[in-house]
Amino acid sequence: MSITVEDVKAALSQIVDPNTTKDYVSGKAVKNLKVDGGDISLDIELGYPARSQFDAIRASVIAALRVLPGAGNVSVNVHSKVISHTVQRGLKLMPNVKNIIAVASGKGGVGKSTTAVNLALALAAEGASVGLLDADIYGPSQPMMLGVSGRPETKDGKTMEPLENYGVQVSSIGFLIDPDEPMVWRGPMVTQALQQLLEQTNWRDLDYLIVDMPPGTGDIQLTLSQKVPVTGAVIVTTPQDIALLDARKGLKMFEKVGIPILGIVENMSTHICSNCGQAEEIFGAGGGAKMCKDFNVEFLGALPLTLAIREQADSGKPTVVAEPDGQIAAIYKDIARKIAVQVSEKAKDMTSKFPSIVIKND
Repeated sequence: MSITVEDVKAALSQIVDPNTTKDYVSGKAVKNLKVDGGDISLDIELGYPARSQFDAIRASVIAALRVLPGAGNVSVNVHSKVISHTVQRGLKLMPNVKNIIAVASGKGGVGKSTTAVNLALALAAEGASVGLLDADIYGPSQPMMLGVSGRPETKDGKTMEPLENYGVQVSSIGFLIDPDEPMVWRGPMVTQALQQLLEQTNWRDLDYLIVDMPPGTGDIQLTLSQKVPVTGAVIVTTPQDIALLDARKGLKMFEKVGIPILGIVENMSTHICSNCGQAEEIFGAGGGAKMCKDFNVEFLGALPLTLAIREQADSGKPTVVAEPDGQIAAIYKDIARKIAVQVSEKAKDMTSKFPSIVIKND
């Protein structure tokens, strides 16, 4: 009894992707399926980076197909392919940048920059090509967190090359000014600086550009939402009521300008005592999850308040690279995968598929 393509698809339709919760057939992840007698070969193409899970996914697919009556050799290749997705109406994608993700907060001090850098590093660890734009013009912190210093090079006198560390490309106003120099600039100068950093950096074929936003809902946030093609936004908050109050304002701002909310990250969720190990909810409990329920967005995850996260970021070696196999790095990687899955399920950008139409008067 020979195996048919329909037999294989029926078996694959029973295997659920652990990240999307869809089966591989309805999720359109099955590519290049070939059946030759009892031998089966196929590709599983994921729309998000998940290099750490390739082996487990491959094993689950092989196991499901080997039990088919008459099955012989089963060959499965798992890979990721990140594509461009739609942005705000009227804006075009940037060259060499497939998806822009804004990491924002309603107020300062909630660990937004630490979250942004660890998410960028987590996506890179999962196999994506990632850039990080430090859009906090008044308080750039990414050069310190990524352990990067020096001036960007320019090859044409007009654009600059991103600096890089831990496999992440980075651009920041912090590379162009003295570390002790205050940015005494008015709003128009700040927004112009943001656009120049974004557009005049020669990003190299990025799957994701993470934008570390300044806190609040001011000029930079409006410029980004109106002039920069953003795929989605992530809101960072702490559980306390005053932080959630401001986070809600940030979320509503993105909604008003048509930028999808990919989810909410709750920072400083619990404090773990370094001496006794007791967990205390010193900033309250459940605020991030309640906000997600109120606005019908995904709760991406909660991070504890620990000394290690702060020390590692300050030393220029954030948690995801300092302790890549640790418990907190695993939380960041899980959050990063959820964000990437959310992006992958957005509508594809089709602007490159259609030729531009030019009407001429003869």
